Amino acid sequence: MAIGIFDSGLGGLTVLDAVQKRLPDVEFLYFADSAHAPYGVRDADDIYRLTKSAIESLWARGCDLVVLACNTASAAALRRIQEGGLPPGKRVLGVFVPLIEALTERQWGDNSPPREVEVKHVALFATPATVASRAFQRELAFRAIGVDVEAQACGGVVDAIEEGDTILAEALVRSHVDALKRKMPAPQAAILGCTHYPLLEDTFQAALGPDVQVFSQAKLVAESLADYLQRHPKMLGTGKGGFLTTGRPDKVSDHATQFLRRQIRFEAA
Repeated sequence: MAIGIFDSGLGGLTVLDAVQKRLPDVEFLYFADSAHAPYGVRDADDIYRLTKSAIESLWARGCDLVVLACNTASAAALRRIQEGGLPPGKRVLGVFVPLIEALTERQWGDNSPPREVEVKHVALFATPATVASRAFQRELAFRAIGVDVEAQACGGVVDAIEEGDTILAEALVRSHVDALKRKMPAPQAAILGCTHYPLLEDTFQAALGPDVQVFSQAKLVAESLADYLQRHPKMLGTGKGGFLTTGRPDKVSDHATQFLRRQIRFEAA
Protein backbone atom coordinates (compact mmCIF):
# COMPACT_ATOMS: atom_id res chain seq x y z
CA MET A 1 0.00 0.00 0.00
CA ALA A 2 1.81 3.11 -1.19
CA ILE A 3 1.15 6.83 -1.24
CA GLY A 4 2.78 8.86 -3.99
CA ILE A 5 5.11 11.74 -3.10
CA PHE A 6 6.01 13.99 -6.02
CA ASP A 7 8.62 16.70 -6.39
CA SER A 8 10.46 18.25 -9.30
CA GLY A 9 13.70 17.09 -7.68
CA LEU A 10 15.02 16.22 -4.25
CA GLY A 11 13.37 18.88 -2.08
CA GLY A 12 10.38 16.66 -1.40
CA LEU A 13 12.69 14.25 0.42
CA THR A 14 12.34 16.56 3.43
CA VAL A 15 8.61 15.83 3.37
CA LEU A 16 9.18 12.12 2.72
CA ASP A 17 11.53 11.86 5.70
CA ALA A 18 8.97 13.51 7.98
CA VAL A 19 5.99 11.44 6.83
CA GLN A 20 7.97 8.19 7.08
CA LYS A 21 8.81 9.01 10.70
CA ARG A 22 5.21 9.96 11.43
CA LEU A 23 3.68 7.00 9.52
CA PRO A 24 6.24 4.18 9.77
CA ASP A 25 3.76 1.49 8.65
CA VAL A 26 2.87 3.25 5.37
CA GLU A 27 4.75 2.72 2.10
CA PHE A 28 5.68 5.74 -0.02
CA LEU A 29 6.60 5.91 -3.69
CA TYR A 30 8.74 8.98 -4.34
CA PHE A 31 8.85 10.43 -7.86
CA ALA A 32 11.52 13.03 -8.72
CA ASP A 33 11.19 14.72 -12.12
CA SER A 34 14.92 15.43 -12.05
CA ALA A 35 15.24 15.64 -15.84
CA HIS A 36 13.09 18.79 -15.81
CA ALA A 37 14.15 20.35 -12.48
CA PRO A 38 13.97 23.01 -11.28
CA TYR A 39 10.32 23.89 -11.87
CA GLY A 40 10.66 27.29 -10.22
CA VAL A 41 11.87 29.01 -13.39
CA ARG A 42 9.26 27.44 -15.73
CA ASP A 43 5.97 28.98 -16.82
CA ALA A 44 2.62 27.83 -15.41
CA ASP A 45 1.55 25.80 -18.46
CA ASP A 46 4.83 23.88 -18.48
CA ILE A 47 4.61 23.18 -14.75
CA TYR A 48 1.02 21.96 -15.17
CA ARG A 49 1.95 19.62 -18.02
CA LEU A 50 4.92 18.09 -16.19
CA THR A 51 3.08 17.77 -12.88
CA LYS A 52 0.02 16.14 -14.46
CA SER A 53 2.24 13.62 -16.27
CA ALA A 54 4.02 12.67 -13.04
CA ILE A 55 0.77 12.32 -11.11
CA GLU A 56 -0.68 10.06 -13.79
CA SER A 57 2.46 7.93 -13.63
CA LEU A 58 2.03 7.50 -9.87
CA TRP A 59 -1.66 6.69 -10.29
CA ALA A 60 -0.72 4.03 -12.84
CA ARG A 61 1.60 2.50 -10.24
CA GLY A 62 -1.24 2.08 -7.73
CA CYS A 63 -0.94 5.30 -5.73
CA ASP A 64 -4.52 6.48 -5.30
CA LEU A 65 -3.33 9.43 -3.22
CA VAL A 66 -0.51 11.71 -4.42
CA VAL A 67 1.05 14.46 -2.31
CA LEU A 68 2.64 17.30 -4.26
CA ALA A 69 5.71 17.82 -2.08
CA CYS A 70 6.59 20.75 -4.30
CA ASN A 71 5.36 24.27 -3.63
CA THR A 72 5.84 25.32 -7.24
CA ALA A 73 3.63 22.48 -8.50
CA SER A 74 1.10 23.13 -5.72
CA ALA A 75 0.99 26.82 -6.59
CA ALA A 76 0.95 26.60 -10.38
CA ALA A 77 -0.78 23.30 -11.14
CA LEU A 78 -2.81 21.82 -8.27
CA ARG A 79 -5.98 23.90 -8.61
CA ARG A 80 -6.04 23.43 -12.38
CA ILE A 81 -5.61 19.65 -11.99
CA GLN A 82 -8.39 19.43 -9.41
CA GLU A 83 -10.75 21.63 -11.41
CA GLY A 84 -10.11 19.48 -14.49
CA GLY A 85 -11.65 16.52 -12.69
CA LEU A 86 -9.90 13.62 -11.00
CA PRO A 87 -10.50 9.95 -11.87
CA PRO A 88 -12.79 8.10 -9.43
CA GLY A 89 -10.97 7.14 -6.25
CA LYS A 90 -7.93 9.35 -6.94
CA ARG A 91 -6.84 12.36 -4.89
CA VAL A 92 -4.07 14.96 -5.07
CA LEU A 93 -3.01 17.05 -2.08
CA GLY A 94 -0.69 20.05 -1.95
CA VAL A 95 1.64 21.41 0.71
CA PHE A 96 0.17 24.90 1.19
CA VAL A 97 -2.79 23.73 3.27
CA PRO A 98 -0.92 22.62 6.44
CA LEU A 99 1.21 25.76 6.32
CA ILE A 100 -1.76 28.12 6.17
CA GLU A 101 -3.57 26.12 8.85
CA ALA A 102 -0.58 26.63 11.16
CA LEU A 103 -0.22 30.32 10.35
CA THR A 104 -3.91 31.16 10.78
CA GLU A 105 -4.60 28.61 13.54
CA ARG A 106 -7.74 27.36 11.83
CA GLN A 107 -8.62 24.13 10.08
CA TRP A 108 -8.85 24.00 6.28
CA GLY A 109 -12.51 23.00 6.45
CA ASP A 110 -13.34 26.09 8.49
CA ASN A 111 -15.19 28.25 5.95
CA SER A 112 -16.10 31.07 8.31
CA PRO A 113 -15.28 34.63 7.19
CA PRO A 114 -11.64 35.77 7.29
CA ARG A 115 -10.52 37.03 10.68
CA GLU A 116 -7.57 38.82 12.17
CA VAL A 117 -4.61 36.69 13.27
CA GLU A 118 -1.75 37.42 15.63
CA VAL A 119 0.97 37.46 12.98
CA LYS A 120 0.71 40.59 10.83
CA HIS A 121 4.00 40.73 8.92
CA VAL A 122 5.03 37.57 7.03
CA ALA A 123 8.07 36.97 4.87
CA LEU A 124 7.59 34.37 2.13
CA PHE A 125 10.69 32.74 0.63
CA ALA A 126 9.89 30.70 -2.47
CA THR A 127 10.84 29.93 -6.06
CA PRO A 128 10.20 32.57 -8.74
CA ALA A 129 7.23 30.58 -10.10
CA THR A 130 5.60 30.23 -6.68
CA VAL A 131 6.03 33.94 -6.01
CA ALA A 132 4.62 34.83 -9.43
CA SER A 133 1.54 32.64 -8.87
CA ARG A 134 0.56 34.53 -5.69
CA ALA A 135 -1.14 31.29 -4.63
CA PHE A 136 -0.02 31.59 -1.03
CA GLN A 137 -1.39 35.13 -0.71
CA ARG A 138 -4.65 34.11 -2.39
CA GLU A 139 -5.26 31.15 -0.07
CA LEU A 140 -4.23 33.15 2.99
CA ALA A 141 -6.67 35.96 2.12
CA PHE A 142 -9.58 33.50 2.34
CA ARG A 143 -8.75 32.87 5.99
CA ALA A 144 -7.05 35.93 7.45
CA ILE A 145 -7.27 39.70 7.18
CA GLY A 146 -4.71 42.37 7.89
CA VAL A 147 -1.69 40.20 7.07
CA ASP A 148 1.09 41.83 5.08
CA VAL A 149 3.01 39.25 3.01
CA GLU A 150 6.32 40.22 1.43
CA ALA A 151 7.56 37.61 -1.02
CA GLN A 152 11.17 37.02 -1.99
CA ALA A 153 11.96 34.92 -5.06
CA CYS A 154 15.02 32.87 -4.11
CA GLY A 155 16.66 32.26 -7.46
CA GLY A 156 19.55 29.80 -7.52
CA VAL A 157 18.94 28.16 -4.14
CA VAL A 158 17.24 25.02 -5.46
CA ASP A 159 19.90 24.55 -8.16
CA ALA A 160 22.69 24.80 -5.56
CA ILE A 161 20.98 22.29 -3.27
CA GLU A 162 20.33 19.85 -6.12
CA GLU A 163 24.02 20.04 -7.08
CA GLY A 164 25.11 19.52 -3.47
CA ASP A 165 26.79 22.94 -3.22
CA THR A 166 25.93 23.82 0.38
CA ILE A 167 28.32 26.78 0.59
CA LEU A 168 26.70 28.48 -2.41
CA ALA A 169 23.20 27.65 -1.17
CA GLU A 170 23.88 29.19 2.25
CA ALA A 171 25.39 32.31 0.68
CA LEU A 172 22.34 32.71 -1.57
CA VAL A 173 19.98 32.34 1.40
CA ARG A 174 21.77 35.12 3.28
CA SER A 175 21.59 37.33 0.19
CA HIS A 176 17.87 36.69 -0.29
CA VAL A 177 17.14 37.36 3.39
CA ASP A 178 19.01 40.67 3.13
CA ALA A 179 16.93 41.59 0.07
CA LEU A 180 13.70 40.70 1.91
CA LYS A 181 14.68 42.77 4.93
CA ARG A 182 15.18 45.81 2.74
CA LYS A 183 11.48 45.50 1.82
CA MET A 184 10.22 44.29 5.23
CA PRO A 185 12.70 45.21 7.97
CA ALA A 186 10.88 43.45 10.83
CA PRO A 187 8.96 40.32 9.78
CA GLN A 188 7.25 38.43 12.59
CA ALA A 189 7.19 35.13 10.76
CA ALA A 190 8.88 33.56 7.77
CA ILE A 191 7.46 30.91 5.46
CA LEU A 192 9.93 28.55 3.81
CA GLY A 193 7.78 28.07 0.74
CA CYS A 194 9.86 25.41 -0.98
CA THR A 195 10.44 21.88 0.27
CA HIS A 196 14.17 22.23 -0.42
CA TYR A 197 14.49 25.06 2.07
CA PRO A 198 14.12 23.08 5.35
CA LEU A 199 17.63 21.77 4.66
CA LEU A 200 18.77 25.35 5.18
CA GLU A 201 16.36 26.23 7.99
CA ASP A 202 19.20 27.05 10.40
CA THR A 203 20.71 29.41 7.82
CA PHE A 204 17.37 31.16 7.29
CA GLN A 205 16.84 31.45 11.06
CA ALA A 206 20.33 32.84 11.69
CA ALA A 207 19.94 35.42 8.92
CA LEU A 208 16.45 36.45 10.05
CA GLY A 209 17.26 36.59 13.75
CA PRO A 210 15.89 34.77 16.80
CA ASP A 211 12.71 36.85 17.06
CA VAL A 212 11.33 35.64 13.71
CA GLN A 213 9.22 32.46 13.81
CA VAL A 214 10.20 30.22 10.90
CA PHE A 215 7.48 27.93 9.53
CA SER A 216 8.89 24.88 7.77
CA GLN A 217 6.60 22.49 5.98
CA ALA A 218 7.80 18.93 6.45
CA LYS A 219 6.46 18.24 9.96
CA LEU A 220 3.26 20.17 9.28
CA VAL A 221 2.59 18.11 6.15
CA ALA A 222 3.31 14.88 8.04
CA GLU A 223 0.77 15.68 10.75
CA SER A 224 -1.81 16.80 8.18
CA LEU A 225 -1.35 13.60 6.15
CA ALA A 226 -1.71 11.42 9.26
CA ASP A 227 -4.99 13.19 10.04
CA TYR A 228 -6.18 12.83 6.43
CA LEU A 229 -5.47 9.08 6.36
CA GLN A 230 -7.28 8.60 9.65
CA ARG A 231 -10.34 10.14 8.00
CA HIS A 232 -9.78 8.46 4.61
CA PRO A 233 -8.14 5.06 5.26
CA LYS A 234 -9.11 3.73 1.83
CA MET A 235 -6.67 6.17 0.16
CA LEU A 236 -3.65 4.02 1.01
CA GLY A 237 -3.66 2.54 -2.49
CA THR A 238 -2.22 -0.75 -3.76
CA GLY A 239 1.23 0.19 -5.09
CA LYS A 240 4.71 -0.53 -3.77
CA GLY A 241 7.09 1.95 -2.22
CA GLY A 242 10.41 3.07 -3.67
CA PHE A 243 12.17 5.88 -5.53
CA LEU A 244 11.73 6.88 -9.18
CA THR A 245 13.41 9.59 -11.23
CA THR A 246 13.29 10.89 -14.77
CA GLY A 247 16.95 11.82 -14.41
CA ARG A 248 20.07 9.67 -14.12
CA PRO A 249 19.35 7.21 -11.29
CA ASP A 250 23.00 6.92 -10.20
CA LYS A 251 23.52 10.69 -9.93
CA VAL A 252 20.16 11.30 -8.26
CA SER A 253 20.78 8.43 -5.82
CA ASP A 254 24.15 9.90 -4.79
CA HIS A 255 22.67 13.33 -4.15
CA ALA A 256 19.65 11.88 -2.33
CA THR A 257 21.91 9.83 -0.08
CA GLN A 258 23.78 13.02 0.86
CA PHE A 259 20.43 14.78 1.26
CA LEU A 260 18.96 12.37 3.82
CA ARG A 261 22.26 10.94 5.10
CA ARG A 262 21.06 7.41 4.49
CA GLN A 263 21.34 5.12 1.50
CA ILE A 264 18.75 5.95 -1.17
CA ARG A 265 18.49 4.11 -4.47
CA PHE A 266 16.50 5.58 -7.32
CA GLU A 267 15.28 3.67 -10.36
CA ALA A 268 14.38 5.04 -13.80
CA ALA A 269 10.78 6.21 -14.00
